[in-house]
Parts: sequence; C-alpha cells; structure tokens
Amino acid sequence: MGKFSNKVRTFSALEVAKLCGVVNQTAINWIRSGYLKAFNTPGGQYRVYAEDLVSFLKERDMRVPDELKDDLTMPVDSGLAIIVDDDKDLNTILKRLLERRIDDLRVAQAYDGFEAGRIIAERRPAIVILDLNLPGVDGLSLCKKIRSDESFGQPAVIAITGIGEEDAQPRMMEAGADAFFSKPLNFDALIAKTKELMEARKDLEKKDGN
Repeated sequence: MGKFSNKVRTFSALEVAKLCGVVNQTAINWIRSGYLKAFNTPGGQYRVYAEDLVSFLKERDMRVPDELKDDLTMPVDSGLAIIVDDDKDLNTILKRLLERRIDDLRVAQAYDGFEAGRIIAERRPAIVILDLNLPGVDGLSLCKKIRSDESFGQPAVIAITGIGEEDAQPRMMEAGADAFFSKPLNFDALIAKTKELMEARKDLEKKDGN
C-alpha cells in the first residue's frame, strides 16, 4: 500500500468551515483562491481530502482538530518492532534478545535513517527503537518525522544513544520519544519498557475497538 492509500475521507466546504471554526463562505474562498486544494463532485459541490486540509492547516500554523488526526493515523502492526542503529552487532544482539524474551514479537532492522523511514512507512511497526546518531537522517529528525506524519501510524519511540551530550535526552523527549536509554544499554530495562509500550498500545486498540 502506498503512503497516500489512506486518502479516502473527504469534507464538504461546510464541514471544513465547522472544523476550522469559520463561516462557510470563508472555506469556499480558501478553495476558490487556490489556498485549499479541493475537487468538484459531479453535482458541482466542493470536496476536500482530509490530508489536504491537514496540510493547509499546518502550513498556516492553525490547530489541527483531533478528528482529522484520527482520520489520517494509519494502524500499526502491533506485533512488529524495528531497531534503527548503525552498530550492526548491537542491532543484532538486541533483535535476538527482544524476539527471545517477548512472545510473538517480530523485529525488523535498519542501519540508517533513510532505510528506517522507508521500512516504518511501509510496515508501520508498533515500536521504534531509535539511535540518535545515525548516518543519513539522524535520529532526532526521524523522530520528529514520525510524530508529524500520521501515515507512519504513530508508533512508540524508544530513543537510545551513546553520545555524551547532556541535552540528548530532553531533545529526544521533546521531539516525541516515549522513553530514553543511554549506552551501554540496560537490556533488561529496555526490554521491560518495550513490553510496557506494546501492552499500552494493545489496550488502546481494544478500547478503540469497543
């Protein structure tokens, strides 16, 4: 499935106006002026795709309603994690530990930020274990991308780093990481946190399914 395969929810000009807290004519003016991308139905009515409306709002620093975020958030694979670290030995060790100690968990691997972004977009893992210092796209930038692009499915992000920067943890947490571990890693603690985040995701999915 492509990145934009979720482009199915549409809104009328009136629905756009209600979501944005403006009058109907304002939404129509946005469309007619070319600011807000839209198409016409056979009956001549305007329709706006959800992700085009989100892009419009973000470009203008306007608040994105929660309803729109929910529409664009793709489901994750609750049994899949990915380790993103260019240290191939550590990456493999961690993969084996996670698969051995967490039942039914599958673990993908990536060794740079570009490869990680592609895999996360295609497979949408529930957990991303992300090194800060990566070739290509660094971990901080990738974490921000994961949090800003709903098509990734909003996975939990566990940041790891061996960089001796005092502000590494607050920077990653501000970027949207759910947890942070310094190297050398405490494997027991990291595995426990992975289990905790996976269970939290499963509980959320059960609630949403009711």
